[in-house]
Formats: sequence, C-alpha cells, structure tokens
Amino acid sequence: MRSHYCGEVNESLLGQKITLCGWVNKRRDHGGVIFVDLRDREGILQIVFEPEQRDLFSKAEQLRSEYVILVEGVVRERPQGMVNSKISTGRVEVLIHHLTILNASLPLPFSIDDYTVTANEELRLKYRYLDLRRKEMYSKFELRAGIVRAIRRYFDEKGFLDIETPILTKPTPEGARDYLVPSRVHEGHFFALPQSPQLFKQLLMMSGMERYYQIVRCFRDEDLRADRQPEFTQIDVEMSFVEEKDIRDLMETLIRQLFKDFIQVELPAEFPVLTYEEAISKYGIDRPDLRIPLELVDIASLVKESSFRVFSEAATDPKGRVVALRLPEGCTRLSRKEIDDYESFVKLYGAKGLAYIKVNDKEAGLQGLQSPILKFFEEEVVLRIVETVGANTGDLIFFGAGSRTSVNESMAALRVKLGQDLNLFTKPWAVLWVVDFPLFEQDDSGHYHSLHHPFTAPKNENVETVKKAPLQQLAKAYDMVLNGIELGGGSIRIHDTSLQQTVFELLGIGEEEAQQKFGFLLEALKYGCPPHGGIAFGLDRLVMMMTGSQSIRDVIAFPKTQSASCPLTQAPSFISEGQWRELYIQPLGKTKYTMEEKEICHGRA
Repeated sequence: MRSHYCGEVNESLLGQKITLCGWVNKRRDHGGVIFVDLRDREGILQIVFEPEQRDLFSKAEQLRSEYVILVEGVVRERPQGMVNSKISTGRVEVLIHHLTILNASLPLPFSIDDYTVTANEELRLKYRYLDLRRKEMYSKFELRAGIVRAIRRYFDEKGFLDIETPILTKPTPEGARDYLVPSRVHEGHFFALPQSPQLFKQLLMMSGMERYYQIVRCFRDEDLRADRQPEFTQIDVEMSFVEEKDIRDLMETLIRQLFKDFIQVELPAEFPVLTYEEAISKYGIDRPDLRIPLELVDIASLVKESSFRVFSEAATDPKGRVVALRLPEGCTRLSRKEIDDYESFVKLYGAKGLAYIKVNDKEAGLQGLQSPILKFFEEEVVLRIVETVGANTGDLIFFGAGSRTSVNESMAALRVKLGQDLNLFTKPWAVLWVVDFPLFEQDDSGHYHSLHHPFTAPKNENVETVKKAPLQQLAKAYDMVLNGIELGGGSIRIHDTSLQQTVFELLGIGEEEAQQKFGFLLEALKYGCPPHGGIAFGLDRLVMMMTGSQSIRDVIAFPKTQSASCPLTQAPSFISEGQWRELYIQPLGKTKYTMEEKEICHGRA
C-alpha cells in the first residue's frame, strides 16, 4: 500500500510523489493549513493539507490522534524557520493530494507519547497494543529481534543444530513449581510445562547430536519480581566432549560480540573468574555487582573475646559470621537518621541490627572514632579492626553479625543499596564468571539439596568419595553474572549411571522414585553416554540489560503482571463445568461459580 516508510523520507526525494501509511500522531491547525505528524514504525513525518483542495481539507479536519490513514503527496522542503532538527525527517514535509481514512480511533486511555506517558503499568498492560506503538518500545523489540538473529547466526556458524524439544512433558525437579496441564485422554494424568529442556538436551547428547541449541520458551510457577516471569525465553545450549572452559569461552565470545555489535560496549577480552567461596566471602552473594568497590571483611577472630555478645556469640558459632564493610572517605557525613534507615533496611533481610563506627580522625586513635559500640571493646581491638578493614579519616564502617545466612543476605543487600544511594559505581558494566559451587547444600533438618540441579557433575567423580563427604564436593558448575544479575548458568553433566544414582540417593530420591521420575534418563545413561555439558541464558534478562530497561516486562511483547495474570486477555480465567468433567477434575468446595467470581479473571478454584 505504501511506497516509503515515514522515517525514510528525506531531501533525496524532493519533488517525488510518494504514498505513505500510518497513524496520526498529532494534528495541528495553523492559519488555515492543517499539519499532521504521521507515524509508522520507522519514524514521524510532517504532512500538510492546504485549504485550496476543499474536499480533501474537509476530510483532513476529521482526523484525530491514532486514526489510521493512507496518503499520497509530493515531497517538498519545509519553509525557512520550520525545520525540526530533532527528527531525521525534519527538513522535509509532504504536500498531500489524496487521503484515505483506513480506520478511526476512540480517544486513548493514556497518552502514548514517549515523553509524556504517565499511565501505570497495569493500565499499559491492559492496552498493551497501544503501549507497544511507542517508539521506545519498538526500538526495544527491534533490538531484541536483531539479537536473536545474531545468536542464531553465531551458533549456526559453529556447527550447532537448532532442535526443538517438547512443551508437554513430565514434571522434573528444577527448583520451582511446575505448571501442570491435565490430560483429557489419560484420566487423572498430567503433563508439565518445561521449566527448562534439561533432560531432553542431555538425551540429544546421548543421541550423538553433539552440538545443540534452542531459543526456547520455559515455564516456572514461582514468585515473581522485576527480572522474572512465569513464562520466559532462554538461550539453551548443550555440547558433547567438552570441559567447563570450552563452554565458558563459547558463551563469553557470544556475549562480548553482542554487546559490541548492538550497544557499542567493549567487555573485557577475558572475563574475571571468582570461586563461589570468594564471592560469598567478599560480597555475601554468588552474583556480586563488581561495579561497587565495597567488600566484606571477616573480623570474627578480632571480636570473639569481646563483651559485645552480638559479636562474640556470632564469632564463636560455627554457623555464624561477623563482617565489616568500609565505606570510602566522606561517608562519615551520613546522618544518624540515614544510618537508622539503613538499619531498618538490613532488618528486612533478617539482620538484628546494624552497628557502625565513624572514623572522624584516624590519627587521633580512639578519640577520633564515633560509635555507640566502642564501650564494649578494648582500644587495641578497635584499632585493629580499623586497620584490618583499611579505614582512613572520613570513612564509615558498618558491621554485620549473626547467622552466616542472615549476615550474607543482609550485608550483600546493604552493599548494593549503598552503591546505588551514594553513587559508588566505578564503571557502567562489570561481568564475571562464578565457578566451583558446592555440589550440595544442607538444610536445618539435615537433608541435602542440589545447589544447581541433580544432573550436575562433581569435580571429583569418584562415587565413594561423593558418598563419604557430600558437603565437601565442588560442582563443575558456572554462572555468568553481569552488574549483579545472573545472565546464565550451566554445568558439566553426570554421564555415569552409578554416579547419577548416588546423587539421587543423597538427595533422598530412592530407587523406586528415581525410576518413576527419571527412569528414561538412567536407562539412556547405560547405552554409551558421552561426557557433555551446557548452559542456559535468560534472553529476556539479557535484552532488559542491553536496552537499559527496569523490568523484563518491558522487553516481552505480552508479559504477565507480578501476580502472574494478563490484564489484556484476562488470563488466567475460569473454565466451564463441562471442561472440569472432561478433564476428570473436581473443583474443591464448589461446582458452580457466582457471577462475581466469573468476572474475576485471576482467581483460583
């Protein structure tokens, strides 16, 4: 229908007759002349209706925002003084000779101007098709499409096969709840939507495919936040006859290339590597934001004899931890109220409080320090703490003490908040690998859990060694972290039947349960399974970061809210009584819905 996109029209087309299609962005009447800003996906172009053509002019007077029109006209230069340097088409306009109104539009529920949109997210998601008309949103999806093309090209050139795996599958332990789909054909049986293609991609390695990738939809029924969705897209990769470094190098090169080509960011030629133990020790978390130059320092050995019981008890508890966090010069200016606010913040993460020392004058010794906890320590101990953390005049030292878990979580969160509040970032991007994760973690009841998943291989693959000291085993696992956000993670997989059975046993999965849940995998391992490993990256999360978005909802065309509902389609919704019966399901407590309940799209039967 069109000869050109609006954003393509420039001075090279002066005098030419062109045909355009798009939406009315704005209409302005100036001294008997009607100006319309016509918008399509490529940009905005000013078109002009002059009063000499009465019928055409009368038709143009009907135009309102978001009317869909087709126009024909001649490109001409804008008059002197009317050039708009803010847009690429700002030196030209089109004098219209023909207008067709393809469709009218109701008044919009909110402005879709990129600069003035003030609607809340719920309203924007309800009218998502309007929200997506904004140039800002189009640019994000244009970038996303380009990234996907580049990813496919990268793996194709390296000999990978793009292979689809099932969506209707069997429930597997991936760390979150499954979305279940009842079977109409098999009474009382359920499919699960995949949390990842984990077992299928391992089976593909056993099938001799050797190099697999897929850009795949995954589903997890878990609590949501800004970087999570119940359905999401991941870049899924698996390779045979490889070691950890092979997979890390493959993905490192891809990410470096994407950042350079699409947002002109040069990531390091070699990504830094931290062990899990180092990350937890220095930053309290296994996905540290290395843009923030703050580190935790263990001081348990300095305070275990102190009369300050909060410190001494944590310092002598095998499951406890005492750390100091030094803020750089100038932070002594923080007011008591600001410090109290940070104390309230860490309590959200299980901390009992937040002790501190202000170093007003290091050279003055104890007299140059300010803190309500100084009375609990001998002068020598306090000065050793100041020296150990490397504090200088003007610095502020925060302390965390308690259980290892609460200290790590609260101080890691505090570190990030201080970095944000005080603008302590040293660079715009910081990427790293975290490696050598524990194979297992143990809960308070003594049960073992896989830190990644039960198919991850230990560094020591001797069955007897794993059985004797499960908590001492490190995993062949690796996560890529960017600005404190996990971009992706993976591992070398177990390819030996007896080792896989041993891991299941340690996790409390008996032989009968293992056969029921994973019998097909255990059987496949017996038929010549090659060493293999892989990784999965969150595509939505990656695009969110590369576009500078605050939420992955901004880079998913039709996302769910944080309550896992869709304001646009009103999903999830109730089903009819006939569908209940057809699926052999009986709703708990009732068989009929009230009219009010039927209108509630996100309720649970």
